[in-house]
Amino acid sequence: MRAVVMGAGSWGTATAKVLVDAGTDTTIWARRPELADRINSDHTNVDYLPGITLPDQLVATSSIPDALTGADVVVCAVPSQSLRANLTDWLPHVTPETTYVSLAKGVETSTLLRMSEVIAEVSGVPAGQVAVLSGPNLAREVAEGQPAATVIACTDDGRARELQHSFNTGYFRPYTNTDVVGCEIGGAVKNVIALACGMASGVGFGQNTLATIITRGLAETIRLGVAVGAQIETLAGLAGIGDLVATCSSPLSRNRTFGARLGEGLSLTEAQEATHGQVAEGVKSCTSVRALADKFDVEMPLTDAVHQVCHGGLSVADAISSLLGRSTKPEIYE
Repeated sequence: MRAVVMGAGSWGTATAKVLVDAGTDTTIWARRPELADRINSDHTNVDYLPGITLPDQLVATSSIPDALTGADVVVCAVPSQSLRANLTDWLPHVTPETTYVSLAKGVETSTLLRMSEVIAEVSGVPAGQVAVLSGPNLAREVAEGQPAATVIACTDDGRARELQHSFNTGYFRPYTNTDVVGCEIGGAVKNVIALACGMASGVGFGQNTLATIITRGLAETIRLGVAVGAQIETLAGLAGIGDLVATCSSPLSRNRTFGARLGEGLSLTEAQEATHGQVAEGVKSCTSVRALADKFDVEMPLTDAVHQVCHGGLSVADAISSLLGRSTKPEIYE
């Protein structure tokens, strides 16, 4: 099996390293030729994973045809809102039998489609040819070889098990699941909740507050997930609460770090500058997740508050006051 990882950011690079360590013939595509050259010559990606030595067997290229020609598995490692445009460019070089694996965590703003749906729509392949990889997988820790588990979700269980073998290493343990919807909803919402946790941390709140946000964030995730067809068991597993806890708790999380800058009083532009010009995925996802919740008439107050802070001009302090001022209700309600 030959795999290609399309995207050389931190998670794309870490995933490529996992594939090589699992014995899978792997190429990584980098948009910038100088980055591809550096990976090939120095076996490092100092832009996204400084200090990590990449396997000698990992081949990098900036040529889309060279990367995709003959690939059995295409791992999509670009941001969710740019996935459709990238896929359109890639498609002429991909065979109809190719398996796609999505690493992107989000909901497309213009269509409210999940990433696997975007891939299926653009490529024309059946849903069973598209898998999703999601779990508590902070890129640097995975790249360092620290023990971690993940979920490979695909409606075609046999295909999921084939991919499981291709990603399985001594430190990275993949589990299979057929609930693609649950894995994708868990991955999309957790970025938004991580922003909320970061905001609370930036204001100076402690562990009680963070635990509250994580727990109530999980409740929002489950409500939305069930409404769109996810299984609760998935959201209680690695791709749900596992990913949520890791992203909300770790300073390695871009979403939590970005939220903390906002909580400290920085504007959206200032927070972007403070995080090396990178916008956290949740900043864009909060809008599409909120719209998806409105479509299915699901109440998501934390998501709404994050959206108002990021795009509605609401201050973090006013967002907190608004959340605390909501009417009291049972913990579990329909």
